[in-house]
Amino acid sequence: MGGPEPALELMLADGRAAIAADLAAEPGAGRKHASSYAALTDRLVLAAFEEAKRRFPIGNPTTAERVSLVALGGYGRGEMAAFSDVDLMFVTPHPRAPWCEQVIEATLYQLWDCKLKVGQAVRTVPELIALARSDMTVRTAMLEARFVGGDHALFDEAQERFTRDVVAGSAAEFVAAKLAERDERHVKMGDSRYVVEPNVKNGKGALRDLHALYWIGKYIHGVRKPAELVGAGLLTRAEYGRFDRAERFFWSVRCHLHLLSGRAEERLSFDLQRELAAAMRYADRPGKSAVERFMQFYFLQVKIVGDLTGVFLAQLDEQLGAKGLRFALPTFLRRPRRLNGFVTDRGRLSIPRDDFLGEKPVRLMELFTLAAREGMEIHPNAMRVAARDARLVDRVREEAGANALFMAVLTSPQRPEVVLRWMNEAGVFGRFVPDFGRVVAQMQFDMYHHFTVDEHTIRAIGLLGQIERGELADDHPLATALFRQIGSRRVLYVAVLLHDIAKGRKGDHSVLGAEIARRLCPRLGLDPAETETVAWLVRHHLLFSHTAFKRDLADPKTVDDFVAIVQSPERLRLLLVLTVVDIRAVGPGIWTEWKRRLIRLLYEAAEERLRLGHKQQGRAEEVKARQRELAEALGWSAAAARAHARRLPDSYWLAEPAEAVLANARQIAAAGARIGESQPSVTAEDQEDGATRVTVFAPDRPGLFYRIAAGLAAAGASIATARIHTTRDGMALDNLLVQDARGRPYGDRRRRQRLVQAVEAALKAERPPAPAAAPGRSTAFSIAPSVTLAERASRRTTVVEVNATDRPGLVAGLAHAITEQGLMIHSAHIATYGERAVDVFYLTRADGRKLSPAEIEDLRGALMKAALMPASAAAA
Repeated sequence: MGGPEPALELMLADGRAAIAADLAAEPGAGRKHASSYAALTDRLVLAAFEEAKRRFPIGNPTTAERVSLVALGGYGRGEMAAFSDVDLMFVTPHPRAPWCEQVIEATLYQLWDCKLKVGQAVRTVPELIALARSDMTVRTAMLEARFVGGDHALFDEAQERFTRDVVAGSAAEFVAAKLAERDERHVKMGDSRYVVEPNVKNGKGALRDLHALYWIGKYIHGVRKPAELVGAGLLTRAEYGRFDRAERFFWSVRCHLHLLSGRAEERLSFDLQRELAAAMRYADRPGKSAVERFMQFYFLQVKIVGDLTGVFLAQLDEQLGAKGLRFALPTFLRRPRRLNGFVTDRGRLSIPRDDFLGEKPVRLMELFTLAAREGMEIHPNAMRVAARDARLVDRVREEAGANALFMAVLTSPQRPEVVLRWMNEAGVFGRFVPDFGRVVAQMQFDMYHHFTVDEHTIRAIGLLGQIERGELADDHPLATALFRQIGSRRVLYVAVLLHDIAKGRKGDHSVLGAEIARRLCPRLGLDPAETETVAWLVRHHLLFSHTAFKRDLADPKTVDDFVAIVQSPERLRLLLVLTVVDIRAVGPGIWTEWKRRLIRLLYEAAEERLRLGHKQQGRAEEVKARQRELAEALGWSAAAARAHARRLPDSYWLAEPAEAVLANARQIAAAGARIGESQPSVTAEDQEDGATRVTVFAPDRPGLFYRIAAGLAAAGASIATARIHTTRDGMALDNLLVQDARGRPYGDRRRRQRLVQAVEAALKAERPPAPAAAPGRSTAFSIAPSVTLAERASRRTTVVEVNATDRPGLVAGLAHAITEQGLMIHSAHIATYGERAVDVFYLTRADGRKLSPAEIEDLRGALMKAALMPASAAAA
């Protein structure tokens, strides 16, 4: 016997430190380090097991006093990250002999004392086989079972029985279960490969998907390692090379992720992405940061896994089909039209031979065009060859025929996004449109965009198709109606394709994208007029949303400036539809009722101006119509309705939605004569667009908006937008849409009442309260604050735009800075884009005049200071 066993805690700490040092020296050798962690775990488990046996010595063990120590799952496969679970199984010959129970318990306690997360099971061989038959999780774990120590004969018996009694004859059942499990996992993780905070273990296209391919190959062909999938005919040697590269990369990411977070973290959160990029030695490049380059490579690997999954399943289906065990890939029932040499395979579009696409490279485009025209799925074998031969599309990129085929896919009336996504997965899309290839898998490192640039673009094209087919008429009635009036539908499809194509380059992506459009559109077959329209749409694709969300639509100058750029009703229609699909494709929850109303309001004002050349008559008619609607809804006397209508300016009637106008009228009537500075009227009620409307009716006075904002911040509420009005008799009527810290409305009546009480307290207090401390947004993002003066945005007010990192109390701090300068806030437009806050204020001096240059500079400094510090400090 040697010396005493070293303390397990010291062994673990020293081992982890050594592996971490190796990982820092070789940041891309993730699988090597995953094997090192598994080897370290073997040493720990065996040491604990041997120590347990020493504690309970036995001279002549009976046949019942045997234990086989087995590693399962990732540990069994020999791959672990620093804080992965240790999955162990103790196999015993009979129901628990006392000695077996003592040794197992002592082993586990030692491992638990090391703070290891151990998943353990104690089974006899018959118990194990029965469970494996009924539980697919147990069956999968047993696939990767590995002997660690103890009685080897027990392990051999379990393996032999598992292969004979469970695996044999159940291939189709296992494959179907693994695919169903994969689909369920994808839905749980967001059902897209391109979510911006992906899960490296369970996300779509990540490690677990690679493991699933290996499990299936092992189950059916008995492969002992992924490289043997080539010999099993499920992957080619080149495809296995891509499999291996993706797996090595994902393991590197996962090992770094565990070390950086100090726990079993699998999600690449924004907070960790920068650190991961640095740890894996990515560097900044012009127009693209290190973290964006790292995440782009991550998403390229995810895309590769998706491609490999398709071809793997196709080969598997053929193999099982030969045995009459197909697992039911979709079939196509109706007979397609002429296929120009292409063939069908179980209803899927395929190729007659391996060199068919290479003979005439234009067939690479024709493959996808036929799939779009016929509504057919492309056979994975054809996708495999298309991916292999994708580079040949370079030869036909300039040919008119090839471009016509591409345009047929892009403008297909039936779900063009499906075929474009296949084209993208095969690598054909990015080669045919090289500028698009530059944004493939490119993430947008912010909390606003949910998808990579290419996925966002393809989703937007899909939404455009849905609008054209009338499938989103309930959600977007205006866009659906306008699509029927558009002169050139292909102009709109090309504009959606190109609107973000210059993302990630140095410079304004709208300006650069317009230049790309002028160069690319003639190649795609668009005439000069269509080309100019597409370029204009790309250049101004943010104009509609920026004007609607950041400017006062009740100010005539806002519409004047917007119409001066748009210039034609056709451009207005095109721009509205482009804006709708662009916003919707950002991610779930981005499109709101509030955004719909602002966009529609701007469209109607601009359309009237373009049609009539003026809008004063229409503006007056709109105001009167809104006042009539209110009078009918309230049932007031004609005199009372007229008095209320005269009290409020035209801008109020144009800016507020009908439900707010009705609620405001009732609140004002209820306040009546009792209103005063000591008794302001404050209400809070939920809206349909995911926010709570807080309405304040009180005598107007300097600093009123700051007090309201400070009260809301003290209650932890975030202001989504604010509409400020002053009645003709000197009362303030302010409507603010607010959300809680999770971005949700205050659905509970008691929570809304606390909001009301917080605002009332701030209005009555001699000094408004400093906003309560609250957790801010992710520290991964820091927006350098800026203050911009839009001198020409309004004829009678000075318009100030502040860009800053969003945080609780920001609006209150900015409002306090404005109040301290002795200025009046006439309108506030609060918008957030992920971590970025864009707050716009329409201001005048106390005498109602615009600010002087000196006053503007003083204000700029005050707002910059407020944007950089918490509101509590600004108020101090």
